Formats: sequence, C-alpha cells, structure tokens
Amino acid sequence: MLTLQQIKENPQHIVERLAVKGFDAKESIDKIIALDERRRELQLSNDTKAAELKQYAARIGQLMKQGQKEEAEQAKATVATLKESQKAIADELQQAETAIRDILLTIPNTPCEMVPEGRTADDNVVEKTGGPMPDLPADALPHWDLAKKYNLIDFDLGVKITGAGFPVYIGKGARLQRALIQFFLDEAGRAGYLEIQPPYVVNEASGYGTGQLPDKEGQMYFVNEDNLYLIPTAEVPVTNIYRDVIIPAEALPKKNCAYSACFRREAGSYGKDVRGLNRLHQFDKVEIVRIERPEDSYAALEEMKDHVQGLLESLGLPWHILRLCGGDMSFTSAITFDFEVYSAAQKRWLEVSSVSNFETYQANRLKCRYRGEDKKTHLCHTLNGSALALPRIMAALLENNQTPQGIIVPECLRKYTGFDIID
Repeated sequence: MLTLQQIKENPQHIVERLAVKGFDAKESIDKIIALDERRRELQLSNDTKAAELKQYAARIGQLMKQGQKEEAEQAKATVATLKESQKAIADELQQAETAIRDILLTIPNTPCEMVPEGRTADDNVVEKTGGPMPDLPADALPHWDLAKKYNLIDFDLGVKITGAGFPVYIGKGARLQRALIQFFLDEAGRAGYLEIQPPYVVNEASGYGTGQLPDKEGQMYFVNEDNLYLIPTAEVPVTNIYRDVIIPAEALPKKNCAYSACFRREAGSYGKDVRGLNRLHQFDKVEIVRIERPEDSYAALEEMKDHVQGLLESLGLPWHILRLCGGDMSFTSAITFDFEVYSAAQKRWLEVSSVSNFETYQANRLKCRYRGEDKKTHLCHTLNGSALALPRIMAALLENNQTPQGIIVPECLRKYTGFDIID
C-alpha cells in the first residue's frame, strides 16, 4: 500500500497519478490527511497525559514519604481521572490509526510515469514484436480439437471429476506439460533464480501482504474452516518469504523462481474466449520474483522482460510485448508489461505472461525492508513475472506446430519429452 509519507508529501500528485488508473482518490486522500492530523493531535495529548502521570507518580511517592496521606490520596484520585482520560485518548488514537490503514488498503498503487493513459486493453501500447508467424491451412484445428484428436487433454473428464476449467492431461499431453515446466525452471536457474517449492495455500496475512486481499478476495478459493486461501500464483507465497524481514543491503537482489499450480475462480468468465485452455480455474505456472533496491528495480524489470522474451524465442512462438495502460493494470502494480503469443488456429493473441514492478507498494504491506549503508531501514522494491504460464503456451504450441504428419515439438523441449512429434 502507499505510505502515509507519500500521501502527505504530495497528495495532489497521488490523486493525479491514480486518475490514470481510473481511480478517483481525492475523497480517500482527504480523509487520510484529516485523520492523520487528528492522530497527531491525539498522540500529542497522549504524550502530555503520560508526562503528567509520571509527574504525579513521583509526587505521590514523595507525599507518602512525608506522611501526607490525605494529599497523596487526592493525588491518586487525580491519577485515576488522568488514566481514564488517557485511555479514551488511546482508544480514539487506535481508531484513527485503524481507519487510516483501512482506507490505505483500498487505494491502488500509483502508476509510474511510463504508464500510458487509457481505460481498456484497446489502449495498451505494443512495445515490441517478434517470432515467426505460422502459415496454417484454412482447415487448421484449434487446440481443443487437436487435444481430442491426439488424446492429449480430456476436458470432459475434468468436468466429471471436478468441474469446468479443470482439464486432465493425458500421455504425451502430460509429458509435454511437464517438459515445459522443467524447461522454464532450468532456464530460470541459468538466469540466477533460486528455486523455491512453496505451499499452495496461504494465510490471510500473506494475501494482504501481496495485495490479493482485500482486492481479489472473491477471485480466490477459500478454505473456510482453516481460514486459508488457495494461491492464485506462486508470487504470493514466494514474495511473503520476505514479509517482516530486514535484508542486508549486500544480500540484494533476491531472485527466486517457483513452479506451482495456480487456482482462480475466474467468476463471471464465459464465452468463446474461455474455451479449451484459454481460461482455467487450475493451471500450472513458473513464476520469477525479485526483491531489489529502489535504484535497481527498473533495470531488473528489463532483465525479467528479456528473460521471458528469450523463453518465447526458444519455443519458436510469435510474440509481442504490451505496455499496459492505467485502466488495464492491476491494483498493486506500478507498471506492467504483458507478453502475448499468437494462436494461429484461433487467429487471436493470448496472454502468457505479466511482468510487473510494484515499487514499494507490496513492500510496505509486507514490511519488507533492507538496511542501507546509512544503517537505516528502507522499503525494498518487489517485482514478479510469469515465466511462463502454461495453458496458453500449450494452446499456441499445439495449434502453430500442427502439420499433416502430427504436431512438431520445439527442439528446446525434446530432451525433456523424449519425442520430436505428437502423432
């Protein structure tokens, strides 16, 4: 979340930047400033009462030593009154601090200056394009038909076992899925990311730490009896490793990668855009997470983009990078770049990765800090990205690589699959 200091230093700038995300922050910012003024008044009163109580405690001791019991009792009565007054002040102070935090939790991160204005995905900016565009015949099959033809994925069986959005991968389909996971992990390892195997469920504090709560509560699967949430991405448990941690400056950056299953309710999703692997309730993904000094985070963001681009080039897929406009960005992001691959049979672009810099927004929630050369603690910058999400990668690979003889497996995956073609 935004820090109180950020808001107090330049409230008008915060309001203007959040307008780029389509968020009207003026009322919330005004409330926070008013509450903070009242909080400071209460804190001063509380400190004054504490000083008075300390003086009375010393006076009562002196009166008792001097045998002035009546005066001592009068002083004790005054102390009792002061304590009641102090408690009322402390209660109101706590209420003001809680109210400030509650409002802060509802305010999105401010987009950085590089974020273009816009309200929808149509306003996103294409930054870069690459990869060979396949030339498929008019009768090319979409991936859901290819999956059935070659017995790779059974969507109906998933419905029987669980429900829509939970596919079952079979035979070479399962092997190809596993090959992608291992390839992505191996490439992340070569790029210096330390692999983590995280839990697939997290507590409430972890959800608040990375910003899924309260913003996306309705999109997460909730384990009611245990008050736990199924993770929507490995970003949540991996980033929370650094919750309430002060990292030595020399230990930065922290670079982690993790494979996990991801669970998303995707409430309200329907239509042709969710067919097959296009949108699932459970899917696999390899995530990369970085904890950086603020001055290094944007160079790290470029490294992460280059890493994802390299994966797509190795897979031989046509891709482009989008710089998201303010209205299409997530609640927590300061800037996000989406990678999309072209699905030749569906004739549409499919998102396969989001790479984001959250600056200090998550770190403030997490209390993720580093100790600088000045011996003081400072908030880190957090970043993460999909490297990569598997379902739409699988969809594009099946569709773009189909031939009359079968589906050609990209060369970079063959040492993991053990086969060159699916026939």
